[in-house]
Amino acid sequence: MDELRLAGAKAAEIMADHLAGVADRPVWRPVPGDELAWLTGQDLPEEGRPLDALLEDAREHVLPYPMGNGHPRFFGWVNSPPNPAGVVVEPLAAAFNPSCAGGDHAGPHLERAVVRWLAGLVGFPHPPGGGLLTSGASMATVICLATARQRAALADGWDAREEGLSGRPAMVMYVTEEGHSCLHKAAQLLGLGARNVRTVPVDAAYRMDVAALRAMVAEDLAAGLRPFCVAGSAGTVNSGAVDPLDEIADVADEHGLWFHVDGAYGALGILADGAAPHYAGLERADSLALDPHKWLGVPVGCGCALLRDPSAARAAFSLVPSYLVDENAGDLGWFAEYGPEQTRPFRALKTWATMSYLGRSGITRLVNHTTWLARRLAELVAEAGDFELMAPVTTSITAFRHTPGSGDLDALNRALPVAVQRRGNAFITGTRLSGRDALRACFLHPDTTEQDLVVLLDEIRLAAKRL
Repeated sequence: MDELRLAGAKAAEIMADHLAGVADRPVWRPVPGDELAWLTGQDLPEEGRPLDALLEDAREHVLPYPMGNGHPRFFGWVNSPPNPAGVVVEPLAAAFNPSCAGGDHAGPHLERAVVRWLAGLVGFPHPPGGGLLTSGASMATVICLATARQRAALADGWDAREEGLSGRPAMVMYVTEEGHSCLHKAAQLLGLGARNVRTVPVDAAYRMDVAALRAMVAEDLAAGLRPFCVAGSAGTVNSGAVDPLDEIADVADEHGLWFHVDGAYGALGILADGAAPHYAGLERADSLALDPHKWLGVPVGCGCALLRDPSAARAAFSLVPSYLVDENAGDLGWFAEYGPEQTRPFRALKTWATMSYLGRSGITRLVNHTTWLARRLAELVAEAGDFELMAPVTTSITAFRHTPGSGDLDALNRALPVAVQRRGNAFITGTRLSGRDALRACFLHPDTTEQDLVVLLDEIRLAAKRL
């Protein structure tokens, strides 16, 4: 234990030094060849190595090459900096090392509280047992769609778990062209087939066209297919758009569809001043996926599946062999009965610590600050003569592009993200909207300032001149 105490103190020092110096280092830099060779080419040592030596290797060869998301000028994808409370309790979860499949110990009990907190933050109904933590929204989506699939099958008088999908009318799901790829992956994984995922058009603000949805459902019903689920977005990754959730819920009610909402990134945007009307109807969903490891800054990975009817998920997943029967489990059973994971890590501790550290008011301040940054960048883009806004700002994402003059603007904006990243002073990623290449900046860092936005635009201009 003496070695552990000394190494633990050293690890804490290295961690604190790393986090304290993030803003003074490049946002990102490529891993040079010699370091890449070290990282990928090591042989497993024949004899075990001391903890101190391992920490020195981590300090020298790992920490200098981060993804970049800890930096205040990291605006790529949807990746937050780690909240310090989540960081500091991670070793405790590792030391505890429980499986949170279920049982009468701290892990599962704390998870129930955390899930209730998350549902309460976004105004989603939370019956007892109505959710569980996952590795991320991708797994949460699998859970929600598998639940929807089983509910539809049971409603039609058969059991998808027992019989499989063969010989049955094709189950059809509806998403927009802006829907996250995890929805498509889940549909493919669950045997629904990519061809049975309908792409619903979007309007000028990249929100689902509900009239088109209605027409597509009617067409599929007439063709003898089985519409079973519609997935709306509470904040898309491309532009941050929030679908007209209340109208989608009406269509779902009319046709008995499972209404799933992908709120992995954007659901917490409901806390921003004046944002609640955009999210009307979220509370009517059958399921909601959200990621505490995004806007909240819980260290990766922690997602959450919220369910209006917990028994539906249990019907889709519960399988309790004799060696796992727990007479003390109570009416709710084990978390392992509500999803595919049997051995489940202690995700609740870092989520509980992060949310407790911030409090509701701190979470609201974070959301307001980052959504303000997105609106302010949109204003700077509108004021500049060499940039163009590509989508309305609804959450904390600003989609825009550089328009310095004549030439192939698509090729320019397609090349800009890598060019900006390699300069090391800001990090931005790209996308396509309405068939045009665009830049997108996602704001999640509590320490990002208005001056960082100015730096970003200047970095884009400088990178463009060198292309």
